[in-house]
Amino acid sequence: MPLRDKVAIVTGGAGGIGSALCRALAGAGASVVVGYNSSREDAENLARNLPESSAPHSALCMPVTDSAAILAAAAEIERRYGRCDVLVNCAGTTRFVPHSALDELDDALIDTILATNVRGAFACVRAFRPLMARTGDALVINVSSTAAVTAMGSNVMYCASKAALDNMTKSLARALAPTIRVVSLAPGLVDTDFIKKMDPGWRDEQAARTPLGRLASPEEIGRAALAIVGMSFTTGAIIPVDGGRPLG
Repeated sequence: MPLRDKVAIVTGGAGGIGSALCRALAGAGASVVVGYNSSREDAENLARNLPESSAPHSALCMPVTDSAAILAAAAEIERRYGRCDVLVNCAGTTRFVPHSALDELDDALIDTILATNVRGAFACVRAFRPLMARTGDALVINVSSTAAVTAMGSNVMYCASKAALDNMTKSLARALAPTIRVVSLAPGLVDTDFIKKMDPGWRDEQAARTPLGRLASPEEIGRAALAIVGMSFTTGAIIPVDGGRPLG
C-alpha cells in the first residue's frame, strides 16, 4: 500500500482512463478525489465504490479551463484533507478531424483543445503547487499520448497539444524540483468503452499496427501510474505505454 494515508487527485476522473487511474490509486491506499467537469453522477458513483482508505474518497467539480474554479477546488481539498501527494492531469478533449482537412479544424475547436489539454494541466499544477510542496515528495502525472511522438491522432491540434504537454512536463520538472516530481504517462490507443463503440474494423486496424498486436486496457494505464509512483528518482520523463506503436 505505497499510498496509504496519502491523497491523490485525478482530473477527468470519471472517464474511461481516469476511472481506471482512480481505482489503481485507491487500491494502493490513497484517498482519491475524483475531479469532474460535467459528469457529477458518474464521479460520485465512482468515489462511493472505490476501495476504502484512511480518509473518505470524494468527487469534486474541477473544470480545468476555469482557473478560478481550480483554485477554489484546491482550497476545498486543503480544507478536507490538508494535503495533496499525487496530482494526475487526465482531463482532456478532442474530436476526430482528418489531418488533411485543415478547414474543419476551426478556431473554436483549436482553442478548446489547447485550453483543456495544455492550459488546464498547467492551471492545476499552479493551483495545487503550494499544497503539494508541503509534502516534500509529491508527484504530478500528466496523461499524454503517443500521438505527441508519432503525430498521428484524432486531429493535428490534438497531437500538438500532447507534444506541448510533454515539453511542459520537462519544464515543470525542472522548476518544481526537488519537492515535486513531474512525469508524463503516454498511452497509445486505450480500449475504453468509447473506443469499443467505434467501428470494429478500425479498432482491428489500429491493433494490427501495434507491434504487441492489441490496444492497451485502461487497467494497464492505472498500473503504469503506480509504477511511476514507485520511480522515486525519475522526473521530467515521458513514460510510454503504447505497445511499441511508434516502432510500427
